Amino acid sequence: MPFNNLIPLLEVENMDETISFYETILDFKCLDRSNNDWAIVIKDDVSIMFSARLYKNKHPETYMTGSLFISTDDVDVIWQILKDKVDVCYPIENFEYGMREFAIYDNNGYRLQFGQEITIN
Repeated sequence: MPFNNLIPLLEVENMDETISFYETILDFKCLDRSNNDWAIVIKDDVSIMFSARLYKNKHPETYMTGSLFISTDDVDVIWQILKDKVDVCYPIENFEYGMREFAIYDNNGYRLQFGQEITIN
């Protein structure tokens, strides 16, 4: 029983603002959309789906206890492009587990991490 891929589905408050953030700031393209009910954006091999808020009464704010980790071949270039355009969670740094990474927040407060494997001496 193979699994083919994973596409996160995030609830958002404002579909237009969310699509604009991902297209303008992160260079994603909106592949498909159904009014304000749902949308899917894609960049290279990364896809993210968005939906209207389903449980707003129970959870008034959007939240996720984890983050979306995006692997890249040149994290330093992406850092230079994004660092002054976004809300930075933590700046670029090398970690002892062999990753060079940074994290930002999208317009909904979801944390996006960008990382690249490095060799630690």
